[in-house]
Amino acid sequence: MAESGTFRDKQYAFAAHIRDPDRAPAPDGIEDRRMAIYRNLFFNNISNLLGTFFPVLRKIHGDADWRRFVRGFLQQHRARTPYFLQLPEEFVAYLRDEFEPAGNDFPFLVELAHYEYAELALSVSDDEDELAGVDPNGDLLSAVPVKSALAWAYAYRFPVHRIAPGFLPVEAGERMTFLALYRDADDSVRFMELNAVTAALLEDVGQNQDELTGEELLCALARKIDYPDADALVAHGAAALREMRELGILTGTRSSF
Repeated sequence: MAESGTFRDKQYAFAAHIRDPDRAPAPDGIEDRRMAIYRNLFFNNISNLLGTFFPVLRKIHGDADWRRFVRGFLQQHRARTPYFLQLPEEFVAYLRDEFEPAGNDFPFLVELAHYEYAELALSVSDDEDELAGVDPNGDLLSAVPVKSALAWAYAYRFPVHRIAPGFLPVEAGERMTFLALYRDADDSVRFMELNAVTAALLEDVGQNQDELTGEELLCALARKIDYPDADALVAHGAAALREMRELGILTGTRSSF
């Protein structure tokens, strides 16, 4: 048992050292040249993997800042999963909950990371649409609109879908950015930018426990936001519903009775 405990202690010391070599000493009896091989291999593998998962985030940062993000992640975050495809979710959790930004860090860093993670998560999602009883060509106003399980909507303070080396906003927009991510018939992840009203409509479609028709949803939305012309909102909303169905954000309609 003593030998087992000693071996386990060395394993913990080894893992702690390769995560945080500046503060966790290497296990006794291991040549530093050999430890360096493990340190570099571990760090570079995680760094490259995260750079693949977050290509825009990596592209807009220099090597020093990127190393700081990755090293902080390894030092401070305790992942709850060993699966590589869930590593991006762990990295977003680190940036959101544990990361302490430096004075020159971009204010949109967490939102951009979440957006890139959402794109990846949607691309590998096992969710499937239940199409039984769904009419792909049904009337979106007189029947119940059905949202695709592969359409996810988010609201951001920054226009994260536009961020690139040539566009690095330093302040949040005057209005929220609403995006619907969806996976099309070719399994490509795409997005549709929404306005606040259309975003609210899509949310209501997804949470339509009362099985309201499209027209009923739009009339209820007009009352909720105190829209001055309910008929105009119904007309604009019908066009928005049609566009979302054409893109695959909506799969069609169900009967309301």
